Parts: sequence; structure tokens; C-alpha cells
Amino acid sequence: MTYAIRAEGLVRRFGATTALAGVDLAVPSGTVYGLLGPNGAGKTTTVRVLATLLAADEGHATVGGYDVRRDAHRVRQLIGLTGQYASVDEALTGTENLLLIGRLLGLSRADARARARELLARFQLADAADRAAKTYSGGMRRRLDLAASLVGRPQVLFLDEPTTGLDPRSRNDLWDTVRGLVTDGVTVLLTTQYLEEADQLASEIAVVDHGRVIAQGTPEELKAKTGGQVLAIRPADPADLATVVAIAGEAAAASPEVAQSTVTVAVNGPGVLPAVVRRLDDAEIPVAELALRGASLDEVFLHLTGHRAEPDAPTGDDTPSGADLERTPA
Repeated sequence: MTYAIRAEGLVRRFGATTALAGVDLAVPSGTVYGLLGPNGAGKTTTVRVLATLLAADEGHATVGGYDVRRDAHRVRQLIGLTGQYASVDEALTGTENLLLIGRLLGLSRADARARARELLARFQLADAADRAAKTYSGGMRRRLDLAASLVGRPQVLFLDEPTTGLDPRSRNDLWDTVRGLVTDGVTVLLTTQYLEEADQLASEIAVVDHGRVIAQGTPEELKAKTGGQVLAIRPADPADLATVVAIAGEAAAASPEVAQSTVTVAVNGPGVLPAVVRRLDDAEIPVAELALRGASLDEVFLHLTGHRAEPDAPTGDDTPSGADLERTPA
């Protein structure tokens, strides 16, 4: 197996804050590799080091076989980078944004224009090519931003929380685009705090928390780490939640979780489900949902860290400076 990205023992400090505390990664070529974790976990700092925007205090890393410190100029020729927020020039049209990137990368005017047309068509932006980017919707700006990172035909693409702020339809469209890039042979390093996104796109995942990689593997391997299955119970009357929590916790000998009027609890034996059903019936509690399923990535993260991966609302970059990622020309 060949690896597009390798990192060993990456450490990065910002004053008294340790953003990375020894990160190890091995990203196979031609795959989507997910860095999953909450804001502040160290995901963006890892990307900045790998994209040559920050120097690690300790450890080393290679991208495409080139050392990110000694051969930074070669790494930059191989990569594309899209940060958490679209960074297009809103005063320029879609075509002008891509022409600008092309010319900065050294393409001739004719080649830059041809590449701009190709990418605008690929990202369904041809009809808006001559409109100022400030007139684009959030999803359109995000697609234009991603197109700009592909002008130089990168071998490795860093996507740092690319669907932040997008509506579900725009998010699904972007997922389809990422899958298409991998089909074309591009390696994608995706950072995300969205469990579903990692599950949908990544063939392998590294779970990051407090600057450390605490688990790695395929989504299925990570889900198996929790052991057993998960029982989900949604009472017909939310007023019964407390009673359902008590029943589920006693039957499973575990601590249930409550989210969106649904109680979930880890199940590690065949007798838990029938015991819960009997007790709900004895208590005369009608349920709207009762399901036994495999663990989700959310439960994996909770099992590994003691807290959930997704915060109530995105808060931005996880570096102490709070600065958004710059685009690195491919």
C-alpha cells in the first residue's frame, strides 16, 4: 500500500497551549481519510502543518513522499486546500476567481481560461460564471472555493470542515463531488465534526481529541470498539422520558443517553431487549420507536472520550489564533 500522507509524532504548541500532542497518521493514496473530532481537537492545526502553513515543534511528516519542512515548495505543488469558510473574492465573477488562481499558478491566459470553463461546468456553475461571487448562495460559493483549489490538478486535497454552514442539499452535493474526486485518483484528507459526514465519505477515520489521535480504523472497525449494540427508545409521550431512562439503565446495567426525546443505551446481552419491553409494558408506557441497532460513530466517540463529537454550534477554527485557513495553490 502506498501512502499519500504520513505523519509521526506531530507536536505543535501555541504558548502554553498544546494544540497537537503527538499525532500519527498514515493516509492511503486515492482515498478519503477523515479526521473526526470537535472544535479544539487539533484537526485544523494538523492540516496547517501538513499543508506547510505551520511548522511542527516536534515530529515530521511527508506529503506525496516530500518532507513538509525541507521540501515545502514541492509539497505545495502537489496539494490543494479549502478552509472552513469560502475564501473567494466576492467582487470578482466566478470565471475571474478561477482565472486569477490559474494565472498565479503560472498557467497561460488561454490555459487558465480553459481550466476555469472546465471547472465551472463540473461544479454546475457555468450559468453563473459571469456573475459576481457576492451574488452566489452559500453552497455556490463553497463549490467555487473547491473549484479554485482544483485549478492546479492537485494529487492531495485538504478539506477542512468543507460543509460548515451548508444546508443539507448543498452538503449532499459536495459529498458527491468529493466521491468523484477520489474516483479520479485524488487523495482527500477531510476534517469534520459531523459524524454522518465521516461515515458517508471516509474509508478510514482517525478520531482526534485534545491534540491526540485516540483511535483509527474503518468506520465499521471503530463502531465495533463499543461492543454490542445500541437500544433506542422514544416514548410516545415525552413526559415518560425519565421513567424510560430508569427502565433502560436498570435493564442494561449502563448509563443511558437522551437526545431529541430518544433514550439510547448500550446493549451487551440478549436479555436486555425483552426485559425493557416487559418493563415498559408493566409501566404502561407506549413507545413511538423501539429499535436495536449497531453503534453509530457518535456512540463510538462518546465511548472513547466521554463526550460527544458534535457541539451545539460550530465555533470555527481550532487553532488558538482563530484564523481561517489560507488557500495553498496546488
